[in-house]
Amino acid sequence: MQETVTDDLAPPPAPGAEQHPALDFANSAVALPGGQFVDLLGTPDATNQWLFQHGLAPVDAGLRDMCASQLRSLREQIRALLASHVDDHPAPADALNALNTAMTKAPAAALLHWDPTRGLYRTASHPVTQILDHALAVLATDAADLLTGPDAERLTACPSAPCTRYLLRHGRRHWCSTRCGDRARAARAYARRTQGRSG
Repeated sequence: MQETVTDDLAPPPAPGAEQHPALDFANSAVALPGGQFVDLLGTPDATNQWLFQHGLAPVDAGLRDMCASQLRSLREQIRALLASHVDDHPAPADALNALNTAMTKAPAAALLHWDPTRGLYRTASHPVTQILDHALAVLATDAADLLTGPDAERLTACPSAPCTRYLLRHGRRHWCSTRCGDRARAARAYARRTQGRSG
């Protein structure tokens, strides 16, 4: 059984998360050593905080359980698409449908507005009643861009057990964090020592 812990134990964002919020979104559920688990979308308040930190909701949006649940559901569908891409398997139809549905939830066009002090400007329309739809659309669109754009070939899963995060490879770096890289190197060193003793 996994033990849920606070987000202060979560590793830093994985490489690529700064360019692709959908990657950070997919990694918002983190498996840690010792059966511990961090879910940055585990409660409505935590979900609101995550969205606020990513510019997708005001700090006081007041999200409810249903909103957090819908976001966690989309996260799992995005993770399924990332996994199928990394493993070179066909994309699951239900994940494709979920992503396409989410992308169409909010208007894609930034509408033209007039303000006496700013003049003409464009901004996406997402009043408070549409915060969730806007966030779902933005994250789904970014996931689709990640999976079909130039970064798709660098997408990989962190190989350090029990980590379940995804990242964009940079050079020889294949770990999502220094912590995972250190853990994998220590495991390899231990395996070499024990193999040397038994040989």
